[in-house]
Amino acid sequence: MPHSMRALVAGKVGEPADVLRLESRPVPTPKAGQALIRVKATPIHASDLHVLRGRYGFSPAFPTVGGHMECVGHIETLGPDTEGLEVGQRVVAITVPAVPGPPRVDGTWQEYLVSDTRRLLPVPGDMSDSSACQLAVNPLTALLLVTHELDVQPGEWLLQTAAGSTVGRLVIQLSRHLGIRTINVVRRRNAVEEIKALGGDEVICTEDEDLLQRVAETAGPAGVRKAVDCVAGHVGAQVSQALAPGGEVVVYGALSTHRQTDPAALTIPLQARSVIYETKAVRGFWLNRWFGTTSPEDALRALSQVRSLVVDEVLTIPQGQPFPLERFTQAISLAETPAHGTKPLFVFDDGRDGDDR
Repeated sequence: MPHSMRALVAGKVGEPADVLRLESRPVPTPKAGQALIRVKATPIHASDLHVLRGRYGFSPAFPTVGGHMECVGHIETLGPDTEGLEVGQRVVAITVPAVPGPPRVDGTWQEYLVSDTRRLLPVPGDMSDSSACQLAVNPLTALLLVTHELDVQPGEWLLQTAAGSTVGRLVIQLSRHLGIRTINVVRRRNAVEEIKALGGDEVICTEDEDLLQRVAETAGPAGVRKAVDCVAGHVGAQVSQALAPGGEVVVYGALSTHRQTDPAALTIPLQARSVIYETKAVRGFWLNRWFGTTSPEDALRALSQVRSLVVDEVLTIPQGQPFPLERFTQAISLAETPAHGTKPLFVFDDGRDGDDR
């Protein structure tokens, strides 16, 4: 094992392409209860870039290694007196910083990282690196929103915005599996047929349709009582207004203000009369806070459920596009391309048996 490794490091807050530098760092040493992971693949999430811009829900100490969510790799070494896992085992490392919680591990955009063994999930050898390194954020978010946060039952309607997003597509797949009917909101007319082909029961295009009217026509007198929103702004407000009395919307993102840097501009202009007199609820969901308030055992149990859904092909994670660390500017550019549909991944050649998944 080498003494040094490559890492993509941000020296300060700023535009990722400007502040990131490829550096050499010493390979860390695991302590008791920890494992050293040789990283094979790790995604570039929008939240990773928000962190570097200083507009996410937490801020690391700079300089910091980029990538704050998840990766797949092999256990290189175990800390002293550490049991339950084996050297060479292939695992997903869940590096989502828990809020509130203990200090996080360093970022995933490096060749090696140390992780608490309670945040490692073994994955089968026939699962691709692309799928494995994306297990812990988007599929888990979809599962928690539908089952844990809203407890949507078979036959119920679930209204969701940004249905064409990664989480949106996973919500459709999961809902179809569970017998839940979905009303899916998209911005562009050319996305409608694709969402229907994926299994979405109804699709509303805000480009040329009235969201409130279409929800009322679709759900009838009983209406819709459960919704998830990752757009916020005007669309998020409309979702709340469209719900039946006693309805609830869980907000997990704010795509309408994707490049907004002023926190005061991140708003959902709710109609007070609708919220008060129809006793509706609007609340948030943040995966980081869920990890911070959930026991490691329960978190791994939920992740094991996600792993099974992917293995059984209930949930499909699109193939990512691999990039070496040296091409980080192109990878970040792809991550920020509207409707790119492909998740950029940083990949590392670990020299194991020619495995090129």
